[in-house]
Amino acid sequence: MQLTSDSNSIKVSLSSIFGDFKQLTKVGLSLSVVFSSLAGYLLAVDKINVLTLAMLAVGGYLMVGASNAFNQIIEKDTDALMKRTMNRPLPTGRMHVSMALVIAISFTILGLAILYSINPKSALFGAISIFLYTSIYTPLKSVTPLSVFVGAIPGAIPFMLGWVAATDDFSIEPGMLFLIQFFWQFPHFWAIAWLQYDEYKKAGFNLMPTGQKNKKAVIQIIIYTVCLIVVSIIPVLKMTGSFYIFPFTAFILVLLGSVMLFYGVKLYKNQTNKEARQLMLSSVLYITLIQIIYVVDKFLH
Repeated sequence: MQLTSDSNSIKVSLSSIFGDFKQLTKVGLSLSVVFSSLAGYLLAVDKINVLTLAMLAVGGYLMVGASNAFNQIIEKDTDALMKRTMNRPLPTGRMHVSMALVIAISFTILGLAILYSINPKSALFGAISIFLYTSIYTPLKSVTPLSVFVGAIPGAIPFMLGWVAATDDFSIEPGMLFLIQFFWQFPHFWAIAWLQYDEYKKAGFNLMPTGQKNKKAVIQIIIYTVCLIVVSIIPVLKMTGSFYIFPFTAFILVLLGSVMLFYGVKLYKNQTNKEARQLMLSSVLYITLIQIIYVVDKFLH
């Protein structure tokens, strides 16, 4: 009987440790970033190298996991103030800061080493992403809403990183992929900031572009959504090197972007959390589908 009890407690303990590890590295977010990197890689290649693809996935995951772990170490005390984050392993004391630091540093070294073995440029962009997210974006969150602009830079690197990993080249094509994901960050993140406004306020964060939940803030959201749609269809002009799309693909992307725009306008009119949530969910759908659509379009050429 004792053996069964001990066995169950070990299982619970291992499950708890694994759960904390997943929370610290934000597995869901990290996997979505890996998806972006793989889409960027597939856009760039004619022949898929499975080893490079696997290394990019692992290296990308470690890179984002490291950034998230460093972020939670820095924000341990503010995380304890918000419902959404108070149950994370560091604020609750389930994990010691030194353990989180070991994970973050190990992920950084291993992730960058894997990206470097693909090519040095991939490691460089990986390092820039971790540095900006950890050392500039995270500390700025409590100082100015402009932190969202800084955070959009590391947030936009993964899509581009896939192309760089495939070609060892940074030119107009990965630059376009960067721009698309860069402009997408703003309506997506401001929708979250709208939803979490009161919670963020408790922690001393004010991330809305105007500092308030108001129509002026939503105008910014709408402007950046329009910019996103325009940037997304620029490849139809065939002025972006080997990255171009069919006119029909551009038409589909405009329709897809119009869904985000629709919810942005609804948020402007009603200014409720319901519309902000719809905008946030439609933005997740947009960035996921656009990457799939680009890859499908490429293989139809």
